[in-house]
Amino acid sequence: MKRIWVTIGVFALFTSANAATIEMKVNGLVCAFCAQGIEKTLKGYAATADVVVSLENRLVAVSTKDGQDIPDAELKKALTDAGYTVKSISRTETPIAEIRQRIRAKSE
Repeated sequence: MKRIWVTIGVFALFTSANAATIEMKVNGLVCAFCAQGIEKTLKGYAATADVVVSLENRLVAVSTKDGQDIPDAELKKALTDAGYTVKSISRTETPIAEIRQRIRAKSE
């Protein structure tokens, strides 16, 4: 029984480390210029597939290319160096298109 739990725990750890989408709650986002700057910065990473920035939700989401990752520390440094405060970082398998839909639905 212990062996199964260890295997599941390792699988969960592996999956979260290679998550397709990284969602960050960020304070300090106040204008479209902020959003453009963040998008440009994060799209500069080779592992980045797409970026979504929502001022209203204080959300920055980055989807990564298959098999690639951007460490949390790098993302946090990039945003804090630009003058923002990163409140949380979570990794999910949620497609970036679904995050866009969720943002649109909240603003309607």
